[in-house]
Amino acid sequence: MSLQYRNELKKAHRIVIKVGTSTLTHSTGRMNLARMDRLAMVISELINRGNEIILVSSGAIGVGMGKLNLTERPNVMGAKQALAAVGQCELMNIYSRLFSAYNQTVAQILLTRNDVDNEVKRQNIDNTFEHLLKRHILPIVNENDTVSTDEIKSLDHFGDNDTLSAVVARMVYADLLIILSDIDGFYDANPRECPECKLIDTVTEIKDEIRHFAHGNGTKRGTGGMITKLDAAEMVTKA
Repeated sequence: MSLQYRNELKKAHRIVIKVGTSTLTHSTGRMNLARMDRLAMVISELINRGNEIILVSSGAIGVGMGKLNLTERPNVMGAKQALAAVGQCELMNIYSRLFSAYNQTVAQILLTRNDVDNEVKRQNIDNTFEHLLKRHILPIVNENDTVSTDEIKSLDHFGDNDTLSAVVARMVYADLLIILSDIDGFYDANPRECPECKLIDTVTEIKDEIRHFAHGNGTKRGTGGMITKLDAAEMVTKA
């Protein structure tokens, strides 16, 4: 990344950070506590420096799978919702414990598409964010998987937390959206399948060629992939 872009990033005050299931967990599905602790340390340091941070965290279903020793993501909606209910409690418990070691208070916010699309609900959500940030509390956001179902996807489902992070970033007028991944960056091919692929340092415009590079899906424990990250980037840069 060029020095110009690095200098611009340093100016960001209000930052939304998105972390996915594959980043939070080992391949076995168990939580990667060492990685989560590093995340807690860095975010706490940013808040201590005066930054306003919102964390959008996937992982409820993935954590639920690990908690119940499941290796495959279920296809039945009710089973997914049950896993989300189990996993969300475990996920927030871990976050609360890790952040408390750095004297950082966290708060849980669960959203659906309907919450964001409804003007009154959206204003209430925005007020909650503003009051939490004013008190230097870290909002941890996830989609409310227990009520967001594929059957009502057009009204109530974000589809993935890459999209949710972009929606939140626009809602709170964030200066910067950071989407963390288990991939080192954006490549001209899938690095898991193509060892000789090249890392693209900076994308200034999302063209068809760039979208072609982003083919492929996310991991079996997550729902996103590189294409959803491009969609999120496009959403916030056009805001």
